[in-house]
Amino acid sequence: MADLIARLREDGIQKRVIQEGQGELPDFQDGTKATFHFRTLRSDNEGSVLDDSRARGKPMELITGKKFKLPVWETIVCTMREGEIAQFLCDVKVSEHVVLYPLVAKSLRNIAEGKDPLEGQRHCCGIAQMHEHSSLGHADLDALQQNPQPLIFHIEMLKVESPGTYQQDPWAMTDEEKAKAVPLIHQEGNRLYREGQVKEAAAKYYDAIACLKNLQMKEQPGSPDWIQLDLQITPLLLNYCQCKLVAQEYYEVLDHCSSILNKYDDNVKAYFKRGKAHAAVWNAQEAQADFAKVLELDPALAPVVSKELRALETRIRQKDEEDKARFRGIFSH
Repeated sequence: MADLIARLREDGIQKRVIQEGQGELPDFQDGTKATFHFRTLRSDNEGSVLDDSRARGKPMELITGKKFKLPVWETIVCTMREGEIAQFLCDVKVSEHVVLYPLVAKSLRNIAEGKDPLEGQRHCCGIAQMHEHSSLGHADLDALQQNPQPLIFHIEMLKVESPGTYQQDPWAMTDEEKAKAVPLIHQEGNRLYREGQVKEAAAKYYDAIACLKNLQMKEQPGSPDWIQLDLQITPLLLNYCQCKLVAQEYYEVLDHCSSILNKYDDNVKAYFKRGKAHAAVWNAQEAQADFAKVLELDPALAPVVSKELRALETRIRQKDEEDKARFRGIFSH
């Protein structure tokens, strides 16, 4: 252990063990999965917390040898045993330890908020992205990007799993593994949806979309390969929207369906789902326009569209009656 700590110091990292771990130090061969909670703190006198995985309710998972965008995390977790808690002060002079943290933190925050982890990123290296984007959408990360400073990573190692002993998450797969996994993840999402496990199905569709978006980032926008990947993303995104309709998360449906229609203005399913979402949030005119477009593109859907329009008219009529009754009640006192 003394040798490990000495090597860390040579790399500009100071380790302080808070709680000893159990057993022997794992060998952390490539493909080892480390599951841990982390807190990222500023190293100033206040020691303010930038990110906390416990506050978001989900630990971090890192696969060694997969070229994680923040290499220092792989360096430090490989010095830890299960159950160990330690703090690592990373010197700003060794810039690669901290300069990429704002970009990685943005992706982790996106994931925690259910957004695309690759949102706002393009096919270039992390350093180029840091210079290319003036804002990361978070004031604290913008400040850290403009003025890098030493950071403290507080790590609690929960579990270390050897290669082959766990089910690999999509984000940790190679490009070839992602391409092969997408149809299987899609099928699993469909099965879960049929069984009524809507939230779990949405998570599967999300994973499949993330795989394809990751592959798409490496292609020239508008190229045949990029378009082919986009055509695979669209039905998955529509399935994801169906889950969100069931979950009554209508504004997310509006956003995603609009993004599809901006590219494919003849997608009947996108118009239909967006119409249902508009109807649910009382955008009557927009809903009627979307349903009219559905009829224009596929007249065979007339019975289904008529049912949706009747339901919308009934809800509007009921709401008008409730509003009138409420209005009368105000002036009757």
